[in-house]
Amino acid sequence: MRRQLISSGAPWEATVGYSRAVKVGGQVFVSGTTAVDEQGAIVGKEDAYAQAKFILEKIGKALQAAGASFGDVVRTRIFVTSIDDWPAIGRAHGEVFKDIRPAATMVEVSRLIDPELLVEIEAEAVVG
Repeated sequence: MRRQLISSGAPWEATVGYSRAVKVGGQVFVSGTTAVDEQGAIVGKEDAYAQAKFILEKIGKALQAAGASFGDVVRTRIFVTSIDDWPAIGRAHGEVFKDIRPAATMVEVSRLIDPELLVEIEAEAVVG
């Protein structure tokens, strides 16, 4: 099967050895995505909702580059540094997925790669 690597252009993709997304056949796997913009700045500091919204926009771009859309998403995984932020993060997730309703998991983790990051989201999609 053909393997398509989708890059966001972030410098750490090559350093760490990962892709923003990988498409194999009709499956698309989007890496854990945080609210870091193209210049390396954190978007939505201290605002879990703003971070989740930005992350979902990044995921949408990766899906599009793989020939997929949010409607193809079958699973999301959400990692949060404070489970108390679940209503704000859930609201952002629901704004995108309320009618799609993928399988979803949200778990609290002790920390993410930068202490100002409050949420990280992964997605998996099946096209066709």
